[in-house]
Amino acid sequence: MLFGTVRGAKPSLRLSNIVKTFALVSLIAVAGCASKDQTSDLDFEEAPAELLYNQGLALRAEGNLKEAERKFSELDRVYPYSEYARKSLINIAYLNYTMRRYPETVSAAKRFVSLYPGHEDSAYALFLIGQSYFAQIPDIGRDQKAAAQAMGAMQEVIQRYPDSEYATEARKKIRIAQDQLAGKEMEVGRYYLKRKNYLASINRFKVVVTNYQTTRHVEEALFRLTESYYALGVINEAQTAAAVLGHNFPQSQWYRDSYSLLQKGGYEPEENKRSWISKAFGAIAGS
Repeated sequence: MLFGTVRGAKPSLRLSNIVKTFALVSLIAVAGCASKDQTSDLDFEEAPAELLYNQGLALRAEGNLKEAERKFSELDRVYPYSEYARKSLINIAYLNYTMRRYPETVSAAKRFVSLYPGHEDSAYALFLIGQSYFAQIPDIGRDQKAAAQAMGAMQEVIQRYPDSEYATEARKKIRIAQDQLAGKEMEVGRYYLKRKNYLASINRFKVVVTNYQTTRHVEEALFRLTESYYALGVINEAQTAAAVLGHNFPQSQWYRDSYSLLQKGGYEPEENKRSWISKAFGAIAGS
């Protein structure tokens, strides 16, 4: 089951894979017979793993997520490396995510991947890690470490499980994270440009053009490169930035602004194939 692209959307735990040996009806029936009072009469060390696991599932089904997470955690502690511990661990990650306890989600999911790297639910665990980082992405004016972490986690989902049901959604999340990271670079670049620190601004816009060409920020980045290089008197690079912008986005307002800026000095957009700007776009296009 794929999840929505809206930040904060809660992924559903796949019952078919994670709790496939227990139907929900029988689960609740077992839970009725094995209530909390029954477990209170037994030490966790004495209670069967299956009983604890069924109780955890029943609590989860009732919406008592905190108690369900506690039950699964106790089972994982008392019966480590068992089949029920494996099932409990992925439940722990899911429940923490549902409760928006993102550091705890990441910790449990990473442990699952470490202990069971070849298991089919490792793809889900990795996706939960990415979702947890993604949910913590702040507004563009703040540090974007979470965006970088989210992108890295989603890339790992695609690399390790390209055919999983989570790969398509991971690609969407990567594009959103890239746009966020590019936006941050643009914000800092504009800051330097406004203060006429042109070399610093060029370095920021270069990151966008080199690493985030598929984002909505690349058109403005090329214009800002035209602007920065023109202000420095490096006309050939300004012309190249404008030419590349015009070639790839001929209808863009940013191109019209670049063209007007160059014409003020009597110049036209002209691409220098040896420029890093030309090579950056050529590498992406395969030329």
